[in-house]
Amino acid sequence: MRWTLMIHGGAGQMTRDTLAQSQDTGARAALNAALDAGSLVLARGGDALDAVEAAVRLLEDDPHFNAGRGAVLGFDGQVSLDAAIMNGATQMAGAVAGVSGARNPISLARRVMTSPHVMLSGEGADQFGREQGLEQAPPGWFELPERRAQLAEMKARPDGWFDADMKYGTVGAVACDQHGCVAAATSTGGVTGKRWGRIGDTPIIGAGTWADGVCAVSATGSGEYFIRAGVGHQIAARIALGGETVAQAATAALSKVGQLGGRGGVIVVAPDGTAGWHFTTPAMFRGRAASSGTRHIGIYGDEG
Repeated sequence: MRWTLMIHGGAGQMTRDTLAQSQDTGARAALNAALDAGSLVLARGGDALDAVEAAVRLLEDDPHFNAGRGAVLGFDGQVSLDAAIMNGATQMAGAVAGVSGARNPISLARRVMTSPHVMLSGEGADQFGREQGLEQAPPGWFELPERRAQLAEMKARPDGWFDADMKYGTVGAVACDQHGCVAAATSTGGVTGKRWGRIGDTPIIGAGTWADGVCAVSATGSGEYFIRAGVGHQIAARIALGGETVAQAATAALSKVGQLGGRGGVIVVAPDGTAGWHFTTPAMFRGRAASSGTRHIGIYGDEG
């Protein structure tokens, strides 16, 4: 039986001239490791849900991305993490927002999925994670010196407190397992300098994360616009009701985001294994693996 796995590590303004070679190499190695983790689950006949969690956990632990370790800092200098996961077979979903304790927020989101709730936030979500026995991490685990420097640089600018440079590092995965079930998972640190408990699209079911019997979607980009466009659910609706292909639906949904003023990218997979990505920024960290032997890692727009 066939299986498919797609992952992303964020879309943004990266170019070969602006991304250091060490960052390029490190990000590709991390994407490969995440593909290995998710592919191992699927090749052994495991569930899509287990595969996307495994892939995202690897990306959360890697400092090249804005999720888990290496996440950006808010205006208060603290890390605040969001994540969501969804099972297309059952449409069970779990999400967390504004958490700072669990080493892997995606695993915390999965525990929420098995509770009576869909979304928990802040200290309540962190308390839930501790009570569930999930591995905790101190603030020093998440924070990197360069993120502190980025926050200081942003605060020094007279024109703003918000991350306007489009350097997204949200991570995500979608998978179709050997049974034709799909799942999606997304995790992020948000945007540099965020204030007032700002929450983006990542933990919003139907916006940055979605999975049903039609497809699974994980998004990255300017979250406010992805929420307003309901990107994840919109892609599924376009396929189910409009008869569009995965590629057509992804392109149309991001066109809507663009009309509203935002940019970013999505990865999408359908129960028959059809998969695709689309992004409206110069680059998106991304990868794909399948039971057919297909394997691809890319960053820049000309890498297919």
